[in-house]
Order: sequence, then structure tokens, then C-alpha cells
Amino acid sequence: MSKEITADQTARYQQALAADPTAKVLERAVSHQGILATSADYASETDMTPVFSIDLDTGKVANQKQSGRCWMFAALNTMRHHLADLFHLSDFELSQNYTNFWDKFEKANYFYENVLATADQPTSSRKVAFLMATPQQDGGQWDMLCAIIQKYGIVPKSVMPETYNSSKSSELNSTLNLKLRKDAITLRKLVADKASDADIAAAKDKMLGEVYRLLSFSLGQPVDKFDFEYRDDDKNYHIDKGLTPKSFFDKYVDWDLNDYVSIINAPTADKPYNHTYTVEMLGNVVNGRQVKHLNVSMKDFKQLAIKQLQAGQSVWFGCDVGQSSERQKGIMDTKYYDKDALFNIDFSTTKAERLDYGESLMTHAMVLTGVDLVDGQPTKWKVENSWGEKVGTKGYFVMSDAWMDEYCYQVVVNKQFLPDDLKHIQETEEPTVLAPWDPMGALA
Repeated sequence: MSKEITADQTARYQQALAADPTAKVLERAVSHQGILATSADYASETDMTPVFSIDLDTGKVANQKQSGRCWMFAALNTMRHHLADLFHLSDFELSQNYTNFWDKFEKANYFYENVLATADQPTSSRKVAFLMATPQQDGGQWDMLCAIIQKYGIVPKSVMPETYNSSKSSELNSTLNLKLRKDAITLRKLVADKASDADIAAAKDKMLGEVYRLLSFSLGQPVDKFDFEYRDDDKNYHIDKGLTPKSFFDKYVDWDLNDYVSIINAPTADKPYNHTYTVEMLGNVVNGRQVKHLNVSMKDFKQLAIKQLQAGQSVWFGCDVGQSSERQKGIMDTKYYDKDALFNIDFSTTKAERLDYGESLMTHAMVLTGVDLVDGQPTKWKVENSWGEKVGTKGYFVMSDAWMDEYCYQVVVNKQFLPDDLKHIQETEEPTVLAPWDPMGALA
């Protein structure tokens, strides 16, 4: 039987506060300064001094501005670090707008295919409701960017620069989602009316043509051939003519993207370690690269990241950036805010509990560019963000090792750093399919 709050209960709570000599002081502080400022422990700043035993020089940070493309910026940053080292190009960037165009175009097609696959289900079904909640968005995962690059290549930022809508994406997203939901109505009706496969394909083709036009007006048309003209750090002039986006990637990045794999730490009961997982309805390129995660212990997770940093290569990673994080100072530390002491309430939960109960998931992707090892063990990590130079230390953040334990969920590493047993699992095991709303399907 449901029980209401009684007057006696309220009176007891009031009496307890009245008997606490610190209550009024804390009330004044919290009500005027806010919870975070009042609970901040500035001693954390001393521990998070940005000095690291392994520190890669990766140049100026990029700025995703008012868009949710952190996953894309972070992934392209790992590639530009490599390119900049090889060709002596400081402050060089790859075009995030180019990959953004193709990602949104492919996401539209991916959405249409999922609409058709679920057309026999009512709109009240959880899968259909999940699809319609956000037909597409800016976010994504590492494997999704690989799928775009493998199909379309990449280009320098100078070839396809940012536009208003790439840097401030809310208008484009709302307009595109309006169209996709309208198209979903049409596609579901065609299926319900038992239209032929040819008629459905023709309708979808028309829809995709409209999406292409919408994206072209908003982001500009992607180039298919270009010249790459630049001066290197020694002021030497170079020009490389007649490149395509794929030939540019092959020549200037020259990675086998199949070597770079997603490693996660999800300590929930439904995901035993040392097994692989994928997520239903998660992706962008139909018949393209599948999202595939290898779940490992946090010890293995960190050791793999360290090995790649020691080899001189930065590491893409995904985390829940809003937790225990001071944006302006660029500090991510579990000790920075002490809400438990402020309110005399135990807020503690385990990493698994936070995932299971919706308190945490991957919300942001950045790049590890350094680590401080003391007696062989990590104490803090250097993080390249994509929020411009006005936050942190010229855009770089410091993350405590304890914060990584609690709020980091994904790293991308070269398979060469995997021990043989994990490499075999990653390469050969058919992944378990998780539900579309599983937290490991969150888009950064």
C-alpha cells in the first residue's frame, strides 16, 4: 500500500535540522554559492598539476564549438597527431565537416533501414519509440567513424572547412530529424499498405536525395578531388595535386583501421570480461564496419592505454565527462567535489550500479596524450579536449587515475598491444548483441 508523507514526519525532519548548529551556515552557503562551489575541495588542484612522465606533444587543441562531434574530433585528432609528426605540420587539422556530412547522410539511410525492419511493430513498441526519440544526432563511436573513412576517406580542413551549421548544429539536427520522422510515417504506411519492394526503394531513394540536398545547403557539398597545398614547420612549400579523399588518407595517414579496436570497461553482471559485444541498431553505414567492443578489467584497460602512449601514439577514449569535473580549470578528479560531507549523505555507488541505474554512461570522447607513472603505476593522465583553448591548460585537462577507474568506459588501441589471448578473442569471437538502449551504445 502506498504511504503519504505525514505531518509528523515533516516535523521530525524540521526538528533534526533545527538541532544541527551547522545547518543554517550550510544553508546560506549552498543557497547562495551553489552545490558545486560549496563542496569543492581545492586541494585537488595541487594533486592535478599538469606534469607527466609520458607527455606527447600534440600541438593546439581543436574546437568542436556548439556541436556534439567530440567523438569525431577526438578520432581525427589521433590521426592528425600521426600525420603532423610524419610531415612536420603543426596546428594542422583534418576536416571534421567532411566526415560530419557523410555521417549524417549515412545515418539517414541507417534510420530508414531500421524503420523498415521494425515496420511491423506498433509505434508504442520500445524499439520503435527508441528510433523515433532521436532519428539521428551529432554523436557517434569510433567504429562508426572508421566506417565513414573506409567508405569516403578524409580531407584536410582547408579543403572542406566548418560552416555555421557544422559548428552550431542544433538547427540542422532539428530540421533533419523533422524530415526523418516524417519519412518514417511514409515508409511505415507503405509497408502497412503492402507496397512492392520497388515502390519502397523508390520512395527511400527520393528521401535520400532530399537529405543530400538538405545537407549540401547546410554543410556544403563534399569534395571528390582536390590539391593539398601547405608549408611545413620549416617553411618548405609543398603541393600534391589530384588527390581523392581516399588517396589522401592512404598517403598521409596510412593506417589500417582494422588494427584499431574498441576496448571497454563495463563491470555489469550482463557483460562478463574477456568477451565481445555489439549493440542492436547502433551504427551509421549499412553493411559497413560493425561496432564491436571487447570488455576487459580496468587493470587491463589502463595497461593497454599506457602501452600505446609509451609507443608514442595518442589514445581515443570515451567517458562521462560531467561527473566530478571542473570544466574551466580542466580537472577531472573524484576528490574535487565532496557532496557527501557537505550534505552528510552517502551518495556512493559502484561503477556497475551507475551503469545499471542510469546514473552514468559515455557522454564525451577525448584523447589521452600523456600519463604520469610513479613506480610504474598511473597517478594522473593528460587529456586533449576539443573545447578550444579557453578551458583547462590551453585546452588540455588533467584526469586523476581514480577518475579514470570510475568514469572511463572506452579506449581505442592498436591490436598489437593486446596480449595473445585477448587478441584472439577480439578477432574471432562473435559478439553478444546488446539491446539498443544499453549504456555501451551511448553516443559520445
